[in-house]
Amino acid sequence: MPLPENAVDNAVAQLDGLAEDLMDKSGIPGMAVAVVHDGKTVYAKGFGVRDVKAGDVEDNRVDPDTVFQLASVSKSVSGTVVAQQVSAGAVGWDTPIVSKLPWFALADPVVTKMVTVGDMFSHRSGLPDHAGDELEDLGHDRRYVLERLRDLPLEPFRISYAYTNFGLTAAAEAVAAGAARSWEDLAQQVLFGPLGMASTSYRFDDYRNRANRAVGHIHVDGRYEPRYVRNADPQAPAGGASSSVNDMTRWLAMMLADGSYGGKQIIEPEALLPAATPQMVATRASEPAMRSGFYGFGFNVGTTSAARTQLSHSGAFELGAGANFVILPSADVAIVALTNATPSGVPEALTAQFADLVQFGEIREDWYELYHAVMVDMEKPVGSLVGKKPPANPEPSAPRSSYLGTYNNDYWGPARVSEKDGNLHLELGELNVPLINWSGNVFSYEWVSENSPPGSIGKATFDGPKLTLEYYDEFGKGTFVR
Repeated sequence: MPLPENAVDNAVAQLDGLAEDLMDKSGIPGMAVAVVHDGKTVYAKGFGVRDVKAGDVEDNRVDPDTVFQLASVSKSVSGTVVAQQVSAGAVGWDTPIVSKLPWFALADPVVTKMVTVGDMFSHRSGLPDHAGDELEDLGHDRRYVLERLRDLPLEPFRISYAYTNFGLTAAAEAVAAGAARSWEDLAQQVLFGPLGMASTSYRFDDYRNRANRAVGHIHVDGRYEPRYVRNADPQAPAGGASSSVNDMTRWLAMMLADGSYGGKQIIEPEALLPAATPQMVATRASEPAMRSGFYGFGFNVGTTSAARTQLSHSGAFELGAGANFVILPSADVAIVALTNATPSGVPEALTAQFADLVQFGEIREDWYELYHAVMVDMEKPVGSLVGKKPPANPEPSAPRSSYLGTYNNDYWGPARVSEKDGNLHLELGELNVPLINWSGNVFSYEWVSENSPPGSIGKATFDGPKLTLEYYDEFGKGTFVR
């Protein structure tokens, strides 16, 4: 469809009102928004505050230079780091991971030999959805998690789509190993430095040390509070980047210019094109008239109802970040929205409203209602005991002393059960919680992590020398032996 007259200018003119309306509806603390068109930043503005505890004062307000955690928007940025290395001839999208990381393996030795950088960047390795994320929640480092991906079952190779942070991280580590430097240094050298993205980094410490930094807020009891800190260093290439919208406009301008920025070719177009075009079906159409959704190498790739190709990605931290960008290459426009709160649907709604205005001159859906419903569902607590009351007449437990000890598990690490403050106490990595008797040898515990929202209740069952933790038993790996 042809664009309306003055499409981008008219859409930009409505952004202030749209952003303020979404802030009011959602109650999120802060957001920054920027738009790139015709090689220039045509809009960049902050809304709200960086930290609700500091109040609405001048030096706490969000501005275009405020640094936010990007969460999974990091994947798209990482895709361009790899594309630059493909440009340089250092690797190919079809480079096998084991050629750079000989220690890496998956459950099937045949797949281990074949799986490539591109396979992992398009989520088609066969690894389970979000493989390894719970290991990160427990505090395990990058190498520990990557080495345990070999213990997970695989779906059929290259015909199964399942979104993974640590699969993509494995590919990024292979690229970094090929360059003989850390991923964090490689990104700085080949992308952030050349683009002048001075406030962008894959290191959590860099984010934490920024003076102009948006603090993460979790949504709990109907309000947003800065209770937790999300350190995503173990999966940095997939979710650990931080940036400002002013920095992100440089990256978006490069994307719109086929890898060129400031008169320099940062990435060769033929190396960037595979990242920004379909490589795997991500969401299959359920009827012939429906459009399928695709994934490139780090990018969602789809077709809008105006028949225009759209590149996008969202980022989400339950502990306090929500981000989204949308690129419409044929309209030469891109928008990015970063927030400092549990995913609310706000950045996705804003970018969708903007894309509607650019393509049609009007907003054609209640995007906030649609996206907010999806995000609220992600806030539901986990565990089979959620919403249940303990039995009125529970069976007596065994003597406390009979449960004490260290229970080993090769996948998760050791679980230690001790007695503290009159209760049994469970320690498993960074999980450090009291065990409350439910009935007999079954105990409950409450905890919050990136993958277990507030209100989550775990179940621990003792059986002689064995301890089974239900939450960690998805692939039959939840039994610990004393």
